[in-house]
Amino acid sequence: MTMCELESLLYRKRNVVYAFVRHKLMLLFKQSLIRVQSAEGIKRIEISPKANLKELFEMVHQSLKVDGFGLFKERNFLTELHSSNSQKIGSCLKHGDMLFLKKIAGGSIRRTSTTAIDDFETSSINIPPVNNSKQFQPSAAVVEDEVDQTLSKMDGSIERPRDAKLCRHNANGRCVHCSPLEPYDDNYLKEQKIKHLSFHSYIRKQKSGIDRGKYVAFDDINCRIKPGCREHPPWPKGICSKCQPSAVTLNRQIYRHVDNIMFENPTIVERFLDYWRTTAHQRMGYLYGTYEVHADVPLGIRATVAAIYEPPQESTRDAIRLLDDEAGTEVDELAQALGLKKIGWIFTDLITDDPAIGSVKQLRGIETHFLTAQECITAGELQNRHPNPCKYGSSGYFGSKFVTVCVTGDNNKQVHTEGYAVSAQCMALVRDNCLIPTKDAPELGYVRESSDKQYVPDVYYKEKDQYGNEVQRLARPLPVEYLLVDVPASTPLQPQFTFTQYKKRGEPFPVENRYLDGHLQDFTALSTYLSHWTDQEYLEAISDFHLLLYLFRMDTVPLRAHMGPLLEAVRTKNAELAYSFKASEPWKLLESLIHASIGGGVGSGPSAGRTSAANTAGSTTGAGAAGANNQWQCNHCTFLNPSELNSCEMCSLPR
Repeated sequence: MTMCELESLLYRKRNVVYAFVRHKLMLLFKQSLIRVQSAEGIKRIEISPKANLKELFEMVHQSLKVDGFGLFKERNFLTELHSSNSQKIGSCLKHGDMLFLKKIAGGSIRRTSTTAIDDFETSSINIPPVNNSKQFQPSAAVVEDEVDQTLSKMDGSIERPRDAKLCRHNANGRCVHCSPLEPYDDNYLKEQKIKHLSFHSYIRKQKSGIDRGKYVAFDDINCRIKPGCREHPPWPKGICSKCQPSAVTLNRQIYRHVDNIMFENPTIVERFLDYWRTTAHQRMGYLYGTYEVHADVPLGIRATVAAIYEPPQESTRDAIRLLDDEAGTEVDELAQALGLKKIGWIFTDLITDDPAIGSVKQLRGIETHFLTAQECITAGELQNRHPNPCKYGSSGYFGSKFVTVCVTGDNNKQVHTEGYAVSAQCMALVRDNCLIPTKDAPELGYVRESSDKQYVPDVYYKEKDQYGNEVQRLARPLPVEYLLVDVPASTPLQPQFTFTQYKKRGEPFPVENRYLDGHLQDFTALSTYLSHWTDQEYLEAISDFHLLLYLFRMDTVPLRAHMGPLLEAVRTKNAELAYSFKASEPWKLLESLIHASIGGGVGSGPSAGRTSAANTAGSTTGAGAAGANNQWQCNHCTFLNPSELNSCEMCSLPR
């Protein structure tokens, strides 16, 4: 026997003797050894059999430094131990037993936005506040978007054909060269130049056990002091580790909730840009459309834009200020009846370079910025207003599918669209009022410093220094690219048209909230627009989002209560249903007003209007009326109009 073998034998015998002596001492002093397995490994807890379960929970908390957990007897988390002052350790556990620790989502303030858990396929949820003794379970009560429900039922595997050179099996066989790939396969994503995982691929990756445990739940980070702490006076007079939010380290988000933005046809953006082309002022609008499965990205989602609604706003060459929108609820109601929803926002950042050739300046790029800090904050605010229903979120929501589109100049000085979204960490910073823009550098944000009114945790980001080492920086200031997620924006090769296709017609119906000559929505514009269409083209004529919104909000002829069949006809492109609405009494009343405004019973066209106005003025003068008597009162809005007018100056309805 060599010296090494002898030393190894003595070492093994010493360990056996040590374990035997330890066991005898624990029996002598009546101590039980309980093993606790967690994601960090196995921890041994020595405790008296006469101690209660509450003391065991406290010792586990002190040893593992973890909040919000449950202890289970089985590895599959079936039998849970509950913290109790009456139940003794010896009554339910014996010396040497193994317990399995499971973190409970929502039970504590976490440093990261996602936390691994183990039970994924169960079907109920406790919305926060969450009881720490209950395990997190995906909720069947949370109604996810239809596209999410569809993707959750899909297999998601990436099929590969049989390789003629490498595969040595028959047609029914499989090998490593032709077996399906997982939707999160890194090599496949690099080959297809897919920059981010789709959200459902990210969920599958978490479930597979590749990252941080086998199953996953999503929990938003919290940057606010936990309210209700009674161990000290409220901030700024006191704070403790229980109520103090943890520091945040920003990471680039590897997934995105929407993988592509598609405008149904170029006319949608061109119509939006007409305001900038007319005034040279910037413009903002909300995108209305649907979420669909995106086949080009594994388990991907595509936001399809069908219309752009422009809310009330004041704009200049360099800025946009949104005003209160009284019609916001009505727009959402109309969109829902048409099978659409608000899916994002769009804004312009365009400055003309050469009017002769129609070029614009390139203001954004890798050398300057993609989105400013103020735009990131606005995007975060809008995403917080439109959260994504998610049954794996501790609150029933996680992230957002709300997208941001910027219309600006590219490196060829041509107008193009860029799509973005901000990360879940940015949403949390904006929600808790921690992020503000800088004054002179649009590409930099700034995390607030703590004050008497608000405690702000430290926020860090990582970057490489001049020597190539990864260092941690305080986010004062903060490059906003750490908060951005790219989303490609484009139009299809074959245009789609949910609404009217303008090819052989005159000008479309004016867009709302454009207070420009020739762009106003009034009764005259309605009459002019409908005069371009025949009765046989009624469905095509009425299939305009801005026209439908005008009719939906019309006060002079209230149509909202009767527009259900019309909206259903537009949504399903049902001509018979549209013609049945055209024959209804509300629409006949509107048609009679339109005919009266065009001809006034005398003729049609501009000359007829002038003749009618002259006759009216002559008859009024012949009656001897003067001063205030030379006015007539509108029967619809009671506005007093000059006698030479044949239609109301306020509501544009005929006299």
